[in-house]
Amino acid sequence: MRIHCKVVVIAVCFGVFLLLYFLGGNAVDDPLLKEVGEEQEEQEEDSSSSQSPSQLEHDVVAKFPRKSPAGVGVRPEEPLKGRKQGRPISRGASVNAKSKPRSNVARPVTRRTKAEDVMHLAVVACGNRLDETLTMVKSALLFSLKKIKFHIFAEDPLALQFKERLNQWPRSVAAKFQYRIYPISFSVGNADEWKKLFKPCAAQRLFLPVILKDVDSLLYVDTDVLFLRPMDDIWNLLKSFNRTQLAAMAPEHEVPKIGWYSRFARHPFYGITGVNSGVMLMNLTRIRSTLFKNSMIPTGLSWEDLLHPLYQKYKNHITWGDQDLLNIIFHYNPERLFIFPCQWNYRPDHCMYGSNCKGAEEEGVSILHGNRGVYHDDKQPAFKVVYDAIHNILTRKARRSHLLYWNSFYAISPKLEIPWFNGLNLRATFCLNWRK
Repeated sequence: MRIHCKVVVIAVCFGVFLLLYFLGGNAVDDPLLKEVGEEQEEQEEDSSSSQSPSQLEHDVVAKFPRKSPAGVGVRPEEPLKGRKQGRPISRGASVNAKSKPRSNVARPVTRRTKAEDVMHLAVVACGNRLDETLTMVKSALLFSLKKIKFHIFAEDPLALQFKERLNQWPRSVAAKFQYRIYPISFSVGNADEWKKLFKPCAAQRLFLPVILKDVDSLLYVDTDVLFLRPMDDIWNLLKSFNRTQLAAMAPEHEVPKIGWYSRFARHPFYGITGVNSGVMLMNLTRIRSTLFKNSMIPTGLSWEDLLHPLYQKYKNHITWGDQDLLNIIFHYNPERLFIFPCQWNYRPDHCMYGSNCKGAEEEGVSILHGNRGVYHDDKQPAFKVVYDAIHNILTRKARRSHLLYWNSFYAISPKLEIPWFNGLNLRATFCLNWRK
């Protein structure tokens, strides 16, 4: 009797299993799902074959929308017009064939994100600046709270390398940002001449308001910049602009007697010591709509119309290229510039002749700018050790650790005070002469 009951139970369970199996098989064979899968594969093949190295755009997280000028979330792969073709389903989305009528168009699940929820950061990379740029990106993601869209301007060989390296990062990191890669381009004047001005491609930053027409505000940084507190904090300085201000930079130096512009400049410059353009916060909308005073004609010129004649007039008198041109522009338009303190652009110059950045001594370094190549030599060991620690984050060796971000970073030095959450508080230890 017991054996008979066991046989009956086994038969019933097996029957239920077969029933579920066939029901599941029917769902897989559903025509709607087949159409969606085929359409998605076709669109992926079309998109992959049409991309060029100079115009690469990647949505690193499926539910993170691209911003249109009207503020509506649109995916990079989704056409803006002619929506007759099928659209791919978002990662994690599902289709319920029973609850909804069948259709030839698969509707993606989109998330509408307010414009103020995304911060825009631009960087220009040419030559051997790949690793340095990626280290800057890591530092921005390490502390920032809001999502970031990176606008990366790079030569074609670097563009492919950027895409490959960024796509290797874990999903937990990829969920925090979007990126788009642009070719190096100059809208006015001789492109080769602009490209060779000062350092390779550095003059590209002058053309950001012209190229990024759908971006309202932007933070530009050099490749050798590291964020040591959330980017959100400097982004919030946009709210401190008055009605006329449209850009923000830090002084080139704090002490006029040892400043470069105050001693050697052969052209007009801003204020007493000039400004440094390695970290530049911009309201692009205001820049595009403003006529700038200048020394060439009595009437103002728009930003794009001003650049080339200004360069032609001063090209034999400038040393630091595009930064000198920015100093000339804001010399004649000082009311347009907001000055933030030196801890937002902390450079070796603040240590070479003793500590001369009081803001960093009192509040800590917020953004580290390792110009003069100090990340790659032993002239400023404190700069180098911070760069090396952030550079090693997200490497294969670091990914083996459960503490993905912090293991290599907390090993910097006991000399550095690093309270988390409010950002790094790097005191004046950068001015110490560190030795191995």
